[in-house]
Amino acid sequence: MSKVLVLNASYEPLNLTSWRRAVVLLLKGKAEQLEYNGKFIYTDFPLPTVIRLRYYVRVPYKEIPLTRRNILERDSNRCQYCGYKGDQLTLDHVIPRSRGGGDSWENMVAACVRCNVKKGSRTPKEAEMPLARPPRRPYSSLHFELARHIQGERNQEWRKYVIGIP
Repeated sequence: MSKVLVLNASYEPLNLTSWRRAVVLLLKGKAEQLEYNGKFIYTDFPLPTVIRLRYYVRVPYKEIPLTRRNILERDSNRCQYCGYKGDQLTLDHVIPRSRGGGDSWENMVAACVRCNVKKGSRTPKEAEMPLARPPRRPYSSLHFELARHIQGERNQEWRKYVIGIP
């Protein structure tokens, strides 16, 4: 059926789980239901879409690797200059390497070949090519999975619990 967003006791997103696992957590009293989508499992038991754990779970910090795939996924496989969406994307350094720009989340964006060549070794301001949105480091490894599940009209009730997903 559908996925359920699990929040820590502090309301930060922890993971996505199946609706069955979410129901078990609710029935055992380990979680509380925050949102539901109007569907019901039983007469007075709505199908949850967001649950919050009643106790705090300590989560170790996990660094998200800077890879081509992760940058393209962060940018929704769109050129950050013209909006082209497709397979022929490259990575562009906002501050060119020739000017001291390095490989970092804050300096690399997805760009189509045409825009990458047009920009060359200039900054976006010099090339008069503004970015659709400034590049930044994703907040958590859950970021990409949440972004996929929030696309379109699905799971819109999750947006108020998730930071940094357009």
